[in-house]
Amino acid sequence: MLENIRLSFQGIWAHKMRSFLTMLGIIIGIAAIIAIVSTIKGTNDQIKENLIGSGDNIVEVKLFEGEWNYISGDSATPENMPMINDAIKEEILSNEEIVAVAAYRCGSMYDNINYKGTSLSGTTIVGVDEDYFSVMGYKLSKGRLFDDNDRASFNKVVILDNSAAGTLFGSENPIGKSIEIRGDVYVVAGIVEKSDEFMPTVENMNDWYTYYYDDAAGRIYITDVIWPNIYGFDEPYNLVVKPMNTEAMTSAGKKATDILNAYMPIPEDGSESIYKYKSEDLLEKAKELQDLSASTSKQLIWIASISLIVGGIGVMNIMLVSVTERTREIGLKKALGARKKVILAQFLTEAAVLTSLGGILGVGVGIGLAYLISDIAAVPVAISGSAIAISVVFSMVIGLIFGLIPSVKAANLNPIDALRYE
Repeated sequence: MLENIRLSFQGIWAHKMRSFLTMLGIIIGIAAIIAIVSTIKGTNDQIKENLIGSGDNIVEVKLFEGEWNYISGDSATPENMPMINDAIKEEILSNEEIVAVAAYRCGSMYDNINYKGTSLSGTTIVGVDEDYFSVMGYKLSKGRLFDDNDRASFNKVVILDNSAAGTLFGSENPIGKSIEIRGDVYVVAGIVEKSDEFMPTVENMNDWYTYYYDDAAGRIYITDVIWPNIYGFDEPYNLVVKPMNTEAMTSAGKKATDILNAYMPIPEDGSESIYKYKSEDLLEKAKELQDLSASTSKQLIWIASISLIVGGIGVMNIMLVSVTERTREIGLKKALGARKKVILAQFLTEAAVLTSLGGILGVGVGIGLAYLISDIAAVPVAISGSAIAISVVFSMVIGLIFGLIPSVKAANLNPIDALRYE
């Protein structure tokens, strides 16, 4: 085998230009596939990272009214709606896949937030429990967080994120300053930000609306117990659940949802309630987007594979030429006692080496092409080791398949006729 490989490289080197042109179809095909697969993998990784964040693994469980999110507002809370208490949270935490849970209330306020003539509109107001900031991965950048006294005394204090603080106060230090929310005065206790700030990749306006629109006007945090002061009544809670790892996100969200829905009231007429808790299955959403990306890319891979077939036909052609050129050599080997399988193995090895070399060169070109596409089109790239290995093996298989006919022809040559061949 090693001798056949040595002879193959010797033959390729002896006809460098011819060998390169023969490999060109293989190189182009493998390069195109590597570039497409790397771009697909990079895009899919980006989709997943954008949706679930940089490893924070948070699953949101929200109350729905029919097919839509239940919106906190100025209408009364649905009758007999259960409030999430410590006992329900403990029941959810009893699941081994869930390591932390926090409850919150959330509503939008489009006006009535002011500081010295500066108004904040389109703001999200979040009423949080004592675990919310730690579960969500927020850290304190200025001031303090809520304490037990704030809840026990129903203190009118707020915590802002950087966006809300910047809009209301500019460069002024907001700690200890008072803002008005619907005519009531609230004191700014602190400023929070994400511990590990994750910046989703934004390539167009749709991405911006998906990842940034909701937080563009900032967030104002109050304690959950002070919530009725602003909206006039208690509201149902939502949950944030932190699973043990990314793979457990779907399961953890479903388990928390099942527990909450078990506490939901059943209408008097026995019909199904329009109010239900649902978890945001980000893994499934990511998979749907990835499948959409992959379905288009598979078509491109099939198109690129055509050049591999063309390359294989080129290999067959050049091997037939090689058999013709080396007819006397084959006849001499047979006259000296070489068997059919020896001749067959020699030419099959030469075809496999030729295409494998083309495959390796194609991988290098494909990686370079992938990064070039990334720079020009601003798309992410992730090189797939498995795709590289499969490509090289596949190119070798092409050599074996398309080199079979010329090899069989060489092995079946009559030694007498071969020696007489001019």
